[in-house]
Amino acid sequence: MSVEETIRKMAETAKRAAGEVAVLSSRKKNEALTRIADNLVEKQSQIKDANGKDLDEGRQKGLSDAMIDRLTVDDKGIESMASGLRDVVSLQDPVGEVTGMWLRPNGLQVGRVRIPLGVISMIYEARPNATVDAAGLCLKAGNAIILRGGSEAFHSNSSLAAIIQDALRGTGVPEGAVQVVPLKDRSAVNALLAQEGLIDLVIPRGGEGLIRFVAENSRIPVLKHYKGVCHVYVDKDADLIMAEEISYNAKVQRPGVCNAMETLLVHRDMANAFLPTAARRFDEAGVELRGCPATCRILPAAHSASDEDWSKEYLDLILAVKVVDNMDDAMDHIARYGSAHTEAIVTSDYERSRRFLRRVDASVVLVNASTRFNDGGELGLGAEIGISTSKLHAYGPMGLDELTTTKFIVYGDGQIRT
Repeated sequence: MSVEETIRKMAETAKRAAGEVAVLSSRKKNEALTRIADNLVEKQSQIKDANGKDLDEGRQKGLSDAMIDRLTVDDKGIESMASGLRDVVSLQDPVGEVTGMWLRPNGLQVGRVRIPLGVISMIYEARPNATVDAAGLCLKAGNAIILRGGSEAFHSNSSLAAIIQDALRGTGVPEGAVQVVPLKDRSAVNALLAQEGLIDLVIPRGGEGLIRFVAENSRIPVLKHYKGVCHVYVDKDADLIMAEEISYNAKVQRPGVCNAMETLLVHRDMANAFLPTAARRFDEAGVELRGCPATCRILPAAHSASDEDWSKEYLDLILAVKVVDNMDDAMDHIARYGSAHTEAIVTSDYERSRRFLRRVDASVVLVNASTRFNDGGELGLGAEIGISTSKLHAYGPMGLDELTTTKFIVYGDGQIRT
């Protein structure tokens, strides 16, 4: 079959499976998720062998260290995938939840009930763990999913797909509920984006180039975030030790992810006391600093930042640093250069923290905590399928509730409209 025929057949299979999965009991869905988790642990050597092929090919192609980190699957990562599925099992099934019910003057009872979205396609780069996270969440929310990972993770994703489908067969859930595109050909993405009427939602995860390509070429609604230009603002009365720990964690713990800090904003009154100590720690971790003129005066070793640095998603051990006059200056900078992803303030002033929370427009805004907490698992949603900055229909990490929509239900006893 051609690429287009293969994708069309997958979409038709997913559409049929979605109708069956939508009415599965919570018990049946949880049974399937538990079986997948068990299979992952039992077959971890198979997964690591497949992942090893991807890593070897990735190094030969010259993938960056950050990309290799995102691509790597080890014992800890496999256990984390299994644990994430078990967390999803423990979560309340959103399908069928009545979110409201009210009585009209004519006696009609009107309500809203949660239903699955239908068929979801996720197009993503690296991160084989995303294959499992997305499959688990979509299945629990009553959806079918077609996964198209990047060619750099082809072997890993193929192995995971076989394990997932084996578990589905063992529990009587239609295999078409979770499918991984078995093609490296890039035209498969265009073919997926043309399946209007069969696929209900597309979720791209990866670099800005991939996401913009999907958004510009899709005939299907797209839920996305283009990039994560995340800021930490150190206020004038911040606890310096806390500010250093939060800033270091936000940049260094995992620099190649979308919720890592890319710009550090520091109140002018705190700059001389805070920046030298923080810079020494960043230097020990190999972080390159690119600063505004005021930053470079305090830190002569810092490189001078260009205008492009303020809107840059580095995904690397590079950090832009700017000294600001006050919190309003910081919030104006975030409004101009931020990506509506994740923003944080470190402050001891309750009123300023409240104003920051109200004014800053981002999917997650934090007070005295690292930007790295913008994550479905860390926020108590279980595993997530991605982070949305598009606001329609979800904003922030997409957990179970965000993978459903609502429909109106109406109970009458013979009413007619006059």
